[in-house]
Amino acid sequence: MTDTIQILRQVFDGLEGPDLEALRQVVARRRIPAGTIICHEGATEHEFYIITQGQVSISKRFVDGQERVLSIRGAGDFFGEMALVEHKPRAATVVALVETELLVVTEAIFEQILTRNPIMALALLRQVSSRLRQTDRLTIVDLEKKNEELRRAYQELQLAQAELVEKQRMERELEIAAEVQRSILPTCFPELTDFSFAARNRPARLVGGDFYDMRLIGEDKLAVLTADVSGKSVHAAIFMAITWGLFLAEARHSTSPSQVIDRVHNLLIELTGVQGMFVTAFYAVIDTQSGRVRYARAGHERPLHYRQGKVGRLPGDGRFLGMFDGFSADERELQLLPGDLLVLFSDGVTDAVNTAGEQFGIGRLSHIVQKRAPLGAQAVCDAVFDGVLAFQETAAQFDDITLQVIAYKENNFRGR
Repeated sequence: MTDTIQILRQVFDGLEGPDLEALRQVVARRRIPAGTIICHEGATEHEFYIITQGQVSISKRFVDGQERVLSIRGAGDFFGEMALVEHKPRAATVVALVETELLVVTEAIFEQILTRNPIMALALLRQVSSRLRQTDRLTIVDLEKKNEELRRAYQELQLAQAELVEKQRMERELEIAAEVQRSILPTCFPELTDFSFAARNRPARLVGGDFYDMRLIGEDKLAVLTADVSGKSVHAAIFMAITWGLFLAEARHSTSPSQVIDRVHNLLIELTGVQGMFVTAFYAVIDTQSGRVRYARAGHERPLHYRQGKVGRLPGDGRFLGMFDGFSADERELQLLPGDLLVLFSDGVTDAVNTAGEQFGIGRLSHIVQKRAPLGAQAVCDAVFDGVLAFQETAAQFDDITLQVIAYKENNFRGR
């Protein structure tokens, strides 16, 4: 009894004598197990609670849907008064943290106390105001935190938008670069009585680094070029276009492959100055009347030469173009015989890997050429491409795949 009187006097400051005793007689004592929800936010309830023992948590759900604890209250504290004063649903949820004992004051008794004891009402109002200020501070802190989160989210959104715009710009640049590359690759080949040609290209990305060309540079001279620019970016596409243009221009001034390659190398160093960019190339000039081939190699894969059932690799050394001074191409010659094939390819063919990490290799390439050569240039080209793609299965393609096949008097060969 004494504890109840002391707690009531603490809560209702100014309530004395008969009024205090009368209140003690009408309040109900209630024990609440730990974890029990005493008040539900949004519910309409008609009781005012005073804690005599234990602890409760006061929590509220905010606009972001998350529930936050506003305060922890213990013996001598009270809650539930605002719903009775305003006649509105509960503004917060109250949960017993441990086994808790409460004094329960009904709405009717609560209103009688406030009506008959203005001093007590004022004291209660002071405590309510203090708690409202505390709640306001918590709300302000929460709003400031949310404003900061919104500010960061807005900054991230701006960055993401800028990145999206940049991504779209780069994608458009890559599309333009891909169009440049496609415009460079020939769509048809010279029509020559003693020669047939086939070629295919499959870039690893939208923009590749491989390119090739076959065109007449006189009445009886055929220029053959296959090359690979380092990188797969827009810069690589531009570098490729420059290199192709230089080869095309220099081929009209000289029929010597070594002179053309030397000149292109020097011009690349002089004109571009792009650090880290280089080109590997194989360039040949074929006399269409005699079948005599003169060629030079600049770091590119050595072509395959098929003759009478055997496959070998063309000899010749050479360093890549466009990076270091002091370059000099090694020019070689080859006399084609009826039925001969030349197979020019990029390292994307031999370096293709399957799901087990194995490389396609020069051996598999040579075997396909040897088997399909009697069927002509197009048959060899298709068989090699089909073989590489079947070998890769679902493995990713990491490099461009480019192939050129030149057959000399293949009809004579087939007719034997």
